Amino acid sequence: MTPSPKHDRLRRQGVLNPRPERVKAPWFQTGEFFDADDLIQVKYEMLRHVQTGGASKAEAAALFGMSRPTFYQAEAAFAQEGLTGLVPKMRGPKGAHKLGAEVMAFIEAQIPEGGPLQARALAARIEAELGLRVHPRSIERAIARKKKR
Repeated sequence: MTPSPKHDRLRRQGVLNPRPERVKAPWFQTGEFFDADDLIQVKYEMLRHVQTGGASKAEAAALFGMSRPTFYQAEAAFAQEGLTGLVPKMRGPKGAHKLGAEVMAFIEAQIPEGGPLQARALAARIEAELGLRVHPRSIERAIARKKKR
């Protein structure tokens, strides 16, 4: 079975429901307007089912194939950010978290004026002197970001 263009778009946008088969709400079973593959729509309808349908939070979570903690996270995100709060957040570190001001100052002090960047040697020196493991490519990216400013 070939995925639809909408299915592919949802995947690219990071909002494809990983478990659409768990959605048991009858209006999602017809396949007309409601789409169990659309994670944002599923979460929104789960919240709306509690707000306007009078369902309990536990019932709504089960009906829409979500856990109770997921319900509470969606509820808080929706209250704070609206519909965009239901879009899954990128996981993992957000940026060069190891290369703070102190490490960047150390790096800049090691690079000779106009000289070539020796990222591998710098990474080894940072580990030896600061006790911090940094990938050479991270150093290259940080220097490039600094030059852009």
